Formats: sequence, C-alpha cells, structure tokens
Amino acid sequence: MAHYVQRLVALAGLLFATAVAQKAADFSHDLHLKLVPKCTTCHVNAASSKQTSDNLLPTADACVQCHPGGRDIKQPRPTVVAKFSHEFHVKLGTTVAPTILAAIDRNRYLAPVPAGLKEYLQTAQAKTECGGCHRAPASLPHMADCLTCHNKIDPPDSCATCHSAATMKFRPANHTADFLDTHTTGKIGLDKTTCAVCHSRRFTCLGCH
Repeated sequence: MAHYVQRLVALAGLLFATAVAQKAADFSHDLHLKLVPKCTTCHVNAASSKQTSDNLLPTADACVQCHPGGRDIKQPRPTVVAKFSHEFHVKLGTTVAPTILAAIDRNRYLAPVPAGLKEYLQTAQAKTECGGCHRAPASLPHMADCLTCHNKIDPPDSCATCHSAATMKFRPANHTADFLDTHTTGKIGLDKTTCAVCHSRRFTCLGCH
C-alpha cells in the first residue's frame, strides 16, 4: 500500500510539472497512458457499464488521486450507438486488435484503412482490453472496427442491432428519392469505398435491382 501511495505521489508531481507547461484545457491520453497504464484506473465505471447513456468519463475521485485540486471534466459527447455493453465486451477478456488486423489483411475491412492503423494494431497498447477498439487519442471505435466481429450486414434490419432510428438516420444524405436513377451516372461523385459499410464488399447490383 505504501509503495502504491509513493507511486501516486510521484505521478502527481510529474503531472503537475507537465500541466505547468500546458494550458489547463489540454489533455494528453498519451501521457496518461504512460503514467496510468490501466484505462479503468481513471474510467472507473467502464467495466460495469451496460448502457450507452452511462457517463464513463473519469470521476472527480479518480482525478484527485493525482490532481489534488481536482479537474473539470466535460460531459461526454453524444454517440450514435443506442445499444452497447462495455461490461460484456470487457468480460470477453481479449482484444479485437488481431481481428481488425486480419480483416485488413484479407481485404474485409469495410472502410478505407487509416494511415498507421496496421502498425498501431501490433503495439502493446492495442492489445490491452480497451486499446483495440479505443485507439489513442480518445478515439471512439469506427463502424468498420465493429463490423469485423458483428459482420452480419442486412440493412436496415442489422443496423438496429446497435443503432436506433430515433437517434440517427440510416439512409445517407445522398440516397435521395432519385438515387436509384442517378447513382450510376457519375454525376453525384459517389465514393464507392464507403458503400461496403452498409452493403458489405460482396454486394452486387442485383442485390438492389
């Protein structure tokens, strides 16, 4: 226990020195991950959360361990996901990083691959219980990440597995009433690489027509 207290004191000193050089509004996940390698040390409610409405940002009690004066924590940003259980995913006891990496290598990742993603997925941080989905800095999972495991694509029925029609529009803005007539003309600048997220990479024209 004494060793743990000494470590917290040392961490608090380092964090304070860093804060002097930065604006108070700045926050570095990279720095905190080096000092407190387990995400749930700060995000204490994450492992037991079963609803997307839960506030999983650090509590005042979590911050005051290293920041004696406390910190002002913003409200969480809205999410388009209506159903998700952190508790269930944490209990799986594994990281999704190898699954995402395999999807990329097999050309089954349903979105353009961000620069540096493959390299990140092989790091120690990516292999933690949170780092595979939440890529630093403070990134929410991309839909293409989720679809590496949740790979049943049958819009709009499969969309409702995670999303609610009450909080998001399933139909993209460019899918207007005349979309079936105009999407093959080349005039609307359709980015076909984004179609796979809803229609998979194996969809054909006959799937709709």
